[in-house]
Amino acid sequence: MLFRSAAKLLSQCGTIARGNHPRRCIVSSTSLAISKDESSQSPLKESRGRLFASMPSAPPAQQISAFPSIIIGPDTISPQGSFAEAQASFLEPPMELVEEMLDKLIELKIGIVAHYYMDVELQGILFAIKKRQMELLQSDTSGKIPKFPLVAIADSLKMGDDAVNMCSQSNVESIICLGVDFMSESVSAILGKNGFSKTPVYRATHKHIGCSLAESAEGMNYKAWLNKSASEKKKSLHVVYINTSLETKATSSSIIPTITCTSSNVLQTILQASAQMGPEELRICYGPDTYMGENLVSLLTAVLDSKWSDERIKRDLHPAHDQASIRALRDNTDVYPSGNCVVHHMFGQSVVDTVMNDYSDAYVTAHLEVPGEMFQIALKKSLVDDGVVGSTSNILNFIERKVKEASEKGEKKRLKFILGTEAGMVTSIVRSVQEILDSSSSKGVEAEIIFPVSSEAVMGVEKDGSESSTSSLEVVPGVAGGEGCSTAGGCATCPFMKMNDLDAVQDIVDMIGRSSGDGNSTLQLQLNKHLPPNKLGGKKIDGRDAIDLGTEPIVYMREFMQSKKMSDSLVERIEKMAL
Repeated sequence: MLFRSAAKLLSQCGTIARGNHPRRCIVSSTSLAISKDESSQSPLKESRGRLFASMPSAPPAQQISAFPSIIIGPDTISPQGSFAEAQASFLEPPMELVEEMLDKLIELKIGIVAHYYMDVELQGILFAIKKRQMELLQSDTSGKIPKFPLVAIADSLKMGDDAVNMCSQSNVESIICLGVDFMSESVSAILGKNGFSKTPVYRATHKHIGCSLAESAEGMNYKAWLNKSASEKKKSLHVVYINTSLETKATSSSIIPTITCTSSNVLQTILQASAQMGPEELRICYGPDTYMGENLVSLLTAVLDSKWSDERIKRDLHPAHDQASIRALRDNTDVYPSGNCVVHHMFGQSVVDTVMNDYSDAYVTAHLEVPGEMFQIALKKSLVDDGVVGSTSNILNFIERKVKEASEKGEKKRLKFILGTEAGMVTSIVRSVQEILDSSSSKGVEAEIIFPVSSEAVMGVEKDGSESSTSSLEVVPGVAGGEGCSTAGGCATCPFMKMNDLDAVQDIVDMIGRSSGDGNSTLQLQLNKHLPPNKLGGKKIDGRDAIDLGTEPIVYMREFMQSKKMSDSLVERIEKMAL
């Protein structure tokens, strides 16, 4: 299912019980908080394994005049606004479903790797499965519980590493990859490189799961941009974002020396390459994410404009750099001009204005892919530790640190965080904040996670699900606007990622079980449709195996992450360009 209907979103908002376990209450913005020790709750109905109760709606004025948010306290989770209610309603999944899914994963030897941006319902289930497996492992004497988690939620690079660990440590025989197509393709390639080429990787759907950013690098314009740099006989390094297809990486490698980067290591990658090859001599070609590239340039400019001393640059950025070399690096960075993620592209001016005018006391987080306006706010705040710019992991670590610091000081306060990235991140954030607050003796700290969604990015619906423009109606993510997006600014969720849902995962698990049980060839043919795209299989580019060429930039990145310098073979290729 690409989009959920508005009626379905509304019907799924509710307080969710934790089976027989003490529960953390999820309360709507108009309901009274319930302590987690209270147990009176009307029976929940089950439909395809989902148990939900109705939830009061938030006042329309609150929904429109302020961003939706989720307030995380020591004992409660309180969503503010219908969009937040839709996100929060899945944070506490029914334990019977969790137990059933875990039993199947163990029995069928299936591992699941998922990206941070998954549907919140699905993430809630996956987190609970992992937690339950680790609980059972503590008391397991039979050896039946796998030691490495069968579920991992991570960024696109770590998804492949987790899949390898599942195969090597927990002996899984198949992997379900929940993300977009290039992620399943990458996971499969990484498994192959680590000796698990026969382990199938299944996508949640047989349909194409695209990515606007990745696809912006697959056309002739991107190749022409690379060829232009390669033809100028100058030392050049193409730094390509990990969120691209294997085909893009292979084609790029055949044109120009290429290294992959993540949003976590891109800054250190260009700093080290520049220092190692000479900032005056090396041109950095960054693509395809235009916003990330421009934001990197903005970051370097901010360092220069803020007049960081050479000593501070060496201490806080890179030991081999100073003001002069940072200026040279900035001036020698060429950013691809036409590549954007549809989610981060939607943080427009109306959202920026609201952040600046109404949330001046909030910490601001921004993924490196977001547009300049939102990024600039977070960048400015990050210079005084009131914000962070970076990857999903950087954002999560920043929020964790701030909550932990406040808890350790015994402060009584509510910390506000603007979430400048995809809303699916909230599941990981809520889990981490809950753990910090639960382990703290101080009970006065709350964390409010604020979704910067424009009012134009939501749509009104009648309670029966029909659309309407009446102001007193429920407000939910705008299906008509692209799953919470609008051109006016504000995008909460990625429609491509949401092609992965709980129903689809259950179907894949069932298909694997039935196909392994009786060798059903028809079922196997159906499963084969869920395999990653294999555009490079059996192909050669300039006489080299295309898959090897496509994984080469990833290998260069891993070598850099281990040794903290560019590999000798990559340096040699770069130097040959200038001859």
